[in-house]
This record gives sequence, C-alpha cells and structure tokens, in this order.
Amino acid sequence: MTAGILLIGPLLRYAADPFATPWSDAVRIDTEGAVLLRDGRIAQVGQAPALIAANPQARQVRYSADHLICPGFVDAHVHYPQTAIIASWGKRLIDWLNSYTFPEEMRLADPDYAGEIAARYLDLVLAEGTTTVASYCTIHPHSVDAFFEAAAARGMAVVAGKTCMDRNAPEGLRDTPQSAYDDSNALIGRWHGRGRATYAITPRFSPTSTPEQLAALGALWQAHPGCLMQTHLSEQTDEIAWVRGLYPQARDYLDTYEAHGLLGDRAVYGHAIHLEPREIDRLSETGAALVHCPTSNTFIGSGLFDLAGLSARGVPLGLATDTGGGSSFSMLRTMAAAYEIGQLRGTPLHAAQLVWLATAGSARSLHLQGRIGSIESGHDADLAVLNLASSPAIAQRHARAADMWESLFATIMMGDDRAIADVWVSGRQVRARP
Repeated sequence: MTAGILLIGPLLRYAADPFATPWSDAVRIDTEGAVLLRDGRIAQVGQAPALIAANPQARQVRYSADHLICPGFVDAHVHYPQTAIIASWGKRLIDWLNSYTFPEEMRLADPDYAGEIAARYLDLVLAEGTTTVASYCTIHPHSVDAFFEAAAARGMAVVAGKTCMDRNAPEGLRDTPQSAYDDSNALIGRWHGRGRATYAITPRFSPTSTPEQLAALGALWQAHPGCLMQTHLSEQTDEIAWVRGLYPQARDYLDTYEAHGLLGDRAVYGHAIHLEPREIDRLSETGAALVHCPTSNTFIGSGLFDLAGLSARGVPLGLATDTGGGSSFSMLRTMAAAYEIGQLRGTPLHAAQLVWLATAGSARSLHLQGRIGSIESGHDADLAVLNLASSPAIAQRHARAADMWESLFATIMMGDDRAIADVWVSGRQVRARP
C-alpha cells in the first residue's frame, strides 16, 4: 500500500441535501481539513493535525486559507460534438439544430475529427475543474469510442451514448430503429462498466425519433437496466407544440417517452422547463432525474427552470453547461446563472446549494453518488481546488468577506478558469496553477 498524498487546507463537506435540510446543517467548510488520497481513491478525510500524525510518510500538498478543496465538478448534460460551435449567435432551438448543430455533427463522420474534438473538449473542462461529464455523442459509433477513449486516457469517470435519430435530421445524421438498437447494444458491450465508463442510451429527443425507434430503445434499456437513459424534455414551447403534432396520441411530452419504455429511475432528462402537472407527478413517482441547464436556457431563450418547485417534489436534480447550446464550459459560470434564474423566480440559492448541485446533486442524477460528487472515504479521488482570491476583483471582495461562504459566493459569481487552482482525477494531479 502506498503512503498516499495528503491534501491539507479548507475542505468542503456534505452531511445532507441542502434542498431538503437547512444548508447550514447540510454543508460545512472545515477550515483545518485534510484528505488522504491513495491508489486513486479517498482513503481518509478529517482534521489536518490528526491525519498528518496518522500518515507521516504521506506526501503533503498544502493549500492556503484562501483556497477551498471541493469535489470535482460534475456536468450532467453536455454535447461534446458541439464544442467548436459554442457561443454561436442568436437562434431558437430548432433553428440552432439546423443552422449549427447538425452541420457540425456531420463533421464527426470523420473519426480523426471526432477524436480531436473529444480530446479538446475534455481538456477544456478539466481546466474548469470539471472531472465528470454526461455527454451526447453523434449517430456515429466511433464518436462514442473517441469520447470514452479520450476520457480513459485522462482517468475520468464519464457517461456517454450514441445519439439516435431516424427522422427530422439530415440524411447523414439519420439511423434506423434497428441500427440504433444494434449500434447502441454493441457500444454497451464495449464500454459500459469498463474502467470508469457508464453508458447512456440516448435518443436525442422525441421529434428526431419515430415511435418505432423509441420503442426499440425502450426494449434495449429493458435488456440493459443498469445503463442510464438520457434525452431532452420540454425545453421550448415551440418544441412542445412540434411534439404534440408528431405524437397526437400522447398525453404530454413525457408520455412520448413513457409509452415506449423510456421512463424510470435511471432516466435523465435535460431542461424540463415547461412541464405539465401530470409530468411532474410521474417524474416524482418514478425518481427520474432532471438537469438544469441555466446558461443554455437563457442563451437560446428557453425559459426559467423551476428548481425550487421541482426540488420540493423530491425530483433528483443536476446542473449542466449544455455545451454548446450553453455559452460556457465553466460550472462556476453555470452556478452563477442558476443563481440569477433563481432570483428571477423569487427563489435565490445559497452558495452551499449551488456547489452541491454542481457536485453531489449532479452525481446523484447520474447514479454515481457512491463514487463521486462528495469528499468521502472510499470515493474516487476527483477533486477541484478553488482559489477564492483568483483575480483582483475577486481578491478585494474576498478581503471584505465575513466568512468563507461569502468568499465562495464571490468566486461563483465572478470566477473563471483562474479560480481553478488544482484538479485531481483518480488521485492524480492533472492541473496546477503556480
């Protein structure tokens, strides 16, 4: 057994869900904390003096009082193939797909380009302190291979799947019900549970799948119930009207999935802004997760997610950048946008709730809560260390802060990649700032 690496400094710990328990009881910052990393996992967590005494041979990495050791960020809904078109101007969802997304996804028909974008994307998010993502790929099976291979080379825990579409997409981006089933089934056999990889069966959304394809993917999920199932739900009002026309027998948008076996406790739906009461009831009853994508929802003009209301119903919630409909790779920026949307809805979030969403909440939505998302003994050693005085503007606010929570909030609202002092993935340091 190796002596390990002992990280010493202020440490963020979770005792409960801060949406179900007062945040002051659920989340704490231990100003004299330490965490021992050994063989890719968190071996011990506690007070620095005790862990130093108990592990005299461990290599020590000390962080100053203006730093904060956090779980690595978990981005629960992204499209890595859209990396190169992030921050493209001015389109609604359906126009966005036709003008930007589909032409770019066609380029990933080239395996070399898919590999290049996968590597570029993962390096960009690691620089932002994100250690796990759940990504849609393209219809090309090699786009999934490229993503999982790039993640494995970096030691990252990721979720991904082949995006399935058999209508309302360009010819070069359409598959069939049978090929969607066969390709996805082969990819599950190749990747699900291999290393740190999790497979997600991935219909893009109901408008781009026929009922026959959704039924085929529902049958595939029934055959592989340990996989996740990820898709989109009720992002924009014109999208919902489109779904209503394509599925006239459905009670609502969620029913287009439910009727084909694509609703369950391992389902993960992105956006979910304009939900009907029946949909909320069914999501609450089944334990399916929803992912809040605040920068995307504002950038594409989708609407204001009801985080407080859905949390009160017990729906598992995650947080995501939604690259590239979202306008940033940064989970700090995403937390800031979630705060701003909360303000617009009259339910502002505390820093403790925001950082929990970006770590433990997203991990729970992906059914990875026993492995990542919080700093606990036995968890994988994925950590992000924040510098709470990373720029002149933030440093002057930090100097006036009454406590660490005020400092953390200022970094959430104003921070960028300069605030990421260090990143550890599987116990290996992958990014360090002087």
